[in-house]
This record gives sequence, structure tokens and C-alpha cells, in this order.
Amino acid sequence: MFFQLVFRAAALSFFVVVSACSTFTETGSEPLEKAPQHKVETPGARQAEVPFRSATPSASSAWKPLLAKANQANKRGDYEQAMALLERAHRIDPDSPEVYLGMAKTHLAKGDKGLARATAERGLLYCSGKTQCDALRKYTR
Repeated sequence: MFFQLVFRAAALSFFVVVSACSTFTETGSEPLEKAPQHKVETPGARQAEVPFRSATPSASSAWKPLLAKANQANKRGDYEQAMALLERAHRIDPDSPEVYLGMAKTHLAKGDKGLARATAERGLLYCSGKTQCDALRKYTR
């Protein structure tokens, strides 16, 4: 008798929970949100097309001023500043062989030949031109 009572209570609870999850709505009731209205364009009416412009400059050119500033810092012997600028440039374009070359030059100027070599080897993965690749290979020897 006790088990039947527990079973009935569990079954009743199950049906209450399941009925609460129902997606049934009353007939004639308004939906909560109206569907967006789509404009129907006539074939003769054309809207002027506005070319897409990104809000930020492209990554391919954004790192170049940083590289120039890093080269100036290298010439002054301020290797920490040069590395900070090169790391920023690397975050902007991590696939740029020029940035890797600048990092390799800076590591070598600091006296860290091993890190210069490793950085140049990584840059070789991204070089595309003969001059880029040759400049990076110079630091791998």
C-alpha cells in the first residue's frame, strides 16, 4: 500500500513537471513577439550600394610603424623598448616574417644567439619571398 502511494505521487509529480514544460498556447492569443517585417523590393528599384569599410586599419599595415620604431630603438641600444614594440607588432600580425626578423635582430643585439636563432626559424615558416627567407636564414646559422 505504501509503495502504491509513493508510485502515484511520483507519477503525479512527473505529469505536473511535464505539463509545465508544454509549449501549448491558447487559440487566438497574440504571440509574445511579432515576426520582423521584410521589405519587398521591386525589380526596378535599386538601392545604392555602400562599399564595406572596416572600422580599423588592416592588420597588414598596422604593425609597420611599430617595426620602424623598434628599428630606431635598436639603433639607440634600447633593446627592451624594441622588444616591447615588436611584441605589439607580433600580436597585431603573428604571421609576419618581417616582425620575426626584427625580433631575431634584437635578440642577437642583446647577445642571445639561441633565442635569435629560434625566432628566425619560426619566421621561416611564414616567409614568402627569397629576400625575406634569406634574411631570416642568416640568423639561423
